[in-house]
Amino acid sequence: MRIVVLSPRVAPGILTLAAWDALRDAAFVRASVDDPHVRAIVASGIEVEVTADRPSYAPDAVWIAPTGDTAWARTIADGLMADGGEASDVEVVFGSYDLPGSALLDVVEIMDRLRRECPWTAQQSHETLSHYLLEEAHETLEALDNGDSDHLREELGDLLMQIVFHARIAAEGEGWDIDDVAAGIAEKLVYRNPHVFGDATVSSAEEVDANWQRLKATEKQRASVLEGIPATLPALAYADKVLGRVGETDVSGDDLGARLLRLVLEARDQGQDAEEVLRRAVRLLA
Repeated sequence: MRIVVLSPRVAPGILTLAAWDALRDAAFVRASVDDPHVRAIVASGIEVEVTADRPSYAPDAVWIAPTGDTAWARTIADGLMADGGEASDVEVVFGSYDLPGSALLDVVEIMDRLRRECPWTAQQSHETLSHYLLEEAHETLEALDNGDSDHLREELGDLLMQIVFHARIAAEGEGWDIDDVAAGIAEKLVYRNPHVFGDATVSSAEEVDANWQRLKATEKQRASVLEGIPATLPALAYADKVLGRVGETDVSGDDLGARLLRLVLEARDQGQDAEEVLRRAVRLLA
């Protein structure tokens, strides 16, 4: 007996060869619920009986599990074996698999529903969410600094939610959505990494970065050296970005600001990020 498990993130009717072979060779096929996958299988010419009855063992039978419910499949398989069947008598066949990144579809679907049905979510805008985006970015950075992998995973999820949230709002009237966000970054990654996706040749990470910056400058065609640097960056990070744009420069004066700028330059010469160095030093005080 076989139990076929199907993914809700794969289009109905797209099954593995093993699943199609199992369905075609079965003496009969049953399903516990009627859903798009079941209807697609029926449309292919395979008869499926939808029943609420608990599956019982039959050598040549195939049961289609509720879409995405691997727990149901395992529970039924365990129950059949507990009733006297052997492990070799029951086979769980995965009819479709989630591709890497498939869980992102769940986030998009959940956000769509929240936007429609949750009063708080429905009234949010880019402006009302802006401080949450900043807060989540800082919390993600803190988790990274702490070296806590589980916490980092959680905070990256919160940050991802903000991205999906803003894209969902934009989809309602700004002419773009989460697919446009993903397509844009995919196109950018391909364009700025010609050593991987094109015919460019590099011999070091430094050359990769230099190529990236050159292509970025060609892309942006900035009118001034400060254009594109967020004014909301912390002061040290802002100084580092500006100094990176202007290239080699002499900082004159002996006031506190000039001394801080020279420290940022010193950090850059050592290949360090002044903002991160100071943040780590402050954390050691706690």
